[in-house]
Amino acid sequence: MAPLGLSALSSMLRRRPRPESWSTPQASWSRAFGLGWRDPYSVRYASNLDDGPWHGMPLGGFGAGCIGRSSRGDFNLWHLDGGEHWYGTIPDCQFAMWESDGDSTRAHALATAPDRDDSRVDGEDPLAAWQWYPASTNDSTTGTYAARYPLSWTRYSGVFAAEVSCEAFSPILPGDYQRSSYPVAVFRWTLRNPTNRPLQLSLLLSWRNTVGWFTNTDPSAEVHFRDDGSPEHNYAPAIGAGEGQSNRWVDQPGLKGVLLDGRRSQPLAEGEGQWCLALPDNLEDVEVMRCSRWDPTGDGAELWQSFAAEGRIPNSNNDRASRAGEQASAALAVKVSLDPGQCLEIPVVISWDLPVTAFATGVSDWRRYTDFHGRQGTAAAAIAAEALRDWRSWRDQIDRWQEPVLARTELPEPLRMALFNELYDLASGGSLWTAARAGDPVGRFGVLECLDYAWYESLDVRLYGSLALVQLWPELDKAVLRSFARAIPAMDASQRPIGWYFTQGRGRVEADRKVEGATPHDLGAPNEAPFDATNYTAYQDCNLWKDLASDFVLQVWRTFRFAPTGEDLTFLAECWPAAVQALRYLKRFDVNEDGLPDNGGAPDQTFDDWPLQGVSAYCGALWIAALEAALAMAQRLQLDLGLETSSEQREFGEWLEQSRANFDRLLWNGEFYRIDAESGTPVVMADQLCGDFYARLLGLPPVVSDANSHSTLKAVREACFERFDGGRLGVANGLRRDGTPLDPDGTHPLEVWTGINFGLASYYRLMGDKTTAEAICTAVVDQVYRGGLQFRTPEAITAVNTFRACHYLRAMAIWGLWATETDWALIPGADRS
Repeated sequence: MAPLGLSALSSMLRRRPRPESWSTPQASWSRAFGLGWRDPYSVRYASNLDDGPWHGMPLGGFGAGCIGRSSRGDFNLWHLDGGEHWYGTIPDCQFAMWESDGDSTRAHALATAPDRDDSRVDGEDPLAAWQWYPASTNDSTTGTYAARYPLSWTRYSGVFAAEVSCEAFSPILPGDYQRSSYPVAVFRWTLRNPTNRPLQLSLLLSWRNTVGWFTNTDPSAEVHFRDDGSPEHNYAPAIGAGEGQSNRWVDQPGLKGVLLDGRRSQPLAEGEGQWCLALPDNLEDVEVMRCSRWDPTGDGAELWQSFAAEGRIPNSNNDRASRAGEQASAALAVKVSLDPGQCLEIPVVISWDLPVTAFATGVSDWRRYTDFHGRQGTAAAAIAAEALRDWRSWRDQIDRWQEPVLARTELPEPLRMALFNELYDLASGGSLWTAARAGDPVGRFGVLECLDYAWYESLDVRLYGSLALVQLWPELDKAVLRSFARAIPAMDASQRPIGWYFTQGRGRVEADRKVEGATPHDLGAPNEAPFDATNYTAYQDCNLWKDLASDFVLQVWRTFRFAPTGEDLTFLAECWPAAVQALRYLKRFDVNEDGLPDNGGAPDQTFDDWPLQGVSAYCGALWIAALEAALAMAQRLQLDLGLETSSEQREFGEWLEQSRANFDRLLWNGEFYRIDAESGTPVVMADQLCGDFYARLLGLPPVVSDANSHSTLKAVREACFERFDGGRLGVANGLRRDGTPLDPDGTHPLEVWTGINFGLASYYRLMGDKTTAEAICTAVVDQVYRGGLQFRTPEAITAVNTFRACHYLRAMAIWGLWATETDWALIPGADRS
């Protein structure tokens, strides 16, 4: 769709007839505005991140940094430093509304009152002079917050005479590798006068100049271990650093606004750049006011007094740079008069241009959006102008993408809601998306496993978690897999202590960081050199893992075969040598020559606190599926590109024949597959046939017979779902056949892993059992979105109302439901050009 011209935009901004009454959008998560949680989930390990339940949908493009606004109206999530997390309310970053009916006036910041503890800027009190919006209670509602990513809505009711609502979004557009990277948020305000007398209204946006805040002042790469054995690094952002900041008006075709600038280094450093607050420059019959500078560290009366009295703010264009110890906020306001029944729509844009993302000292990269808006850190206004020109087109494209999913009413509404909302992690999961370069046509991309396990694109986790990416942004999925393909031949012999042994009281055990030919677990961490220094995690020795090579091969074939953009033989050829090397490396662990790699006793697969011994159902099934995928790759490369792969086909074919002959013999117990061949552990492992699921999903020969698959799934359903808290929570990872735990104090077996559950549900659906699939998903979605875990979905929840590892990558596995429901070639919204 072509961008709207200024004349067309102007006509749309004029007063309109009364719209249909507002209602909560379908398939959205909603909550009464400002209503707290009675008993939200709390963190399982004290050292893990727990910001509490006040999380809302993030705004901002992939890898561009994002901000989050909660259901109480405050902006509190600030993921503006790639891979790092800062959470806290900055009270002056806020919208506010003033209203007068001629007899009385009222003014409220459009958020509930912040507590002192909410403000994370040291030494500052919340703005005492401001009047804050009242929160809903169990007995009365003052508004509604709703979200269906990348859209959110806030409806204010019962406080103003006017009907006030705001729709917020960023241009997250499947198949669009430009706009999905933009650092911009659009706020579409709708004001309507339902009374029989004129109303005057004024909408205010205030924002703190945070240029220079979001960079690590302690960039040490030193690794520390938490109480759960996982490694971490320190993050100390420069919050409150204000020296050298300046704000000024900006007027250019398409916009009227305020630019927030800061000190600049040569070359430009992380956190340096601009913010822009902007309105269209062609709003009719309105008064626009701009205050380029006010002090947010006091009671706020400097700005609020005139706003609360008359709906005005001081018009000033003071661009003086801040001295040490000073803070600078800016504001703009638009004042309008509405006759009875009249309605006005006002788009407001917040954009930012912070083009550098830094890692270890001396290591940095450019963000993806700089391919389109330059690398000078001076493009915030240009980004805002583009948003004000094109936001309607972006909004229409979001509708066209989402409509096919919304229309599938046979899928329960909570699951359609979660399909969209779980995509939030692509923006706020510490995502990194670099500028394009030779060999990386859309840049390099990565999402953290989670904020507690802060390393990129854990390969075992993304086996399920990337099912969304391959369907909606397949070129980004290819970018991730290319990075793994380059890393497999690499080696790093530096020694590191393995954290799991500390948790077992076994002292210091060290291992090579990366062995040549081993498939890395992850693509590195934001405090080192991601993509180049892999295997950051040191909880286990990932060179010994028995699932990673299979995970890589299956994902390469999946992305080649089923990306909605079509088969990419060049991509397949790029990954083929690494796939061969990875499988040959894994075959070394076949210690008894039965064709199947053997687990080694220490946890050596995605359930990295769960020891397996000998051949295991989980790793063995993945291995068989991966060999089938490798044979399919070899045949296509030879047939279509003329590559000579006959020797690999013979080699993998022999391994496959032997593996298939022994898998059932060693592991089938007549009802389900034993967890492994040697430990004697008497549990039903929920995800034991992940490899069979993947083989069937990709149209490869199944790993096990239909009869064995159905029998296994029945045992899993009964033992791990129905007999585990009555199916209320989801599927536990592993229980005895009667549903009792082998070890009541065990870590992984008694946890419900959200992503594994979504993957299991997809398997049930693929095998024709939609009832169980929907029951599992519904249970997990209910726990997440009712328990205060929305937009921070964890890896694991427990029956005692605790969680572990929030903002977890694997939860996007819910898109496996859509993959099993829909022809892969008909994925909604994907670029098929």
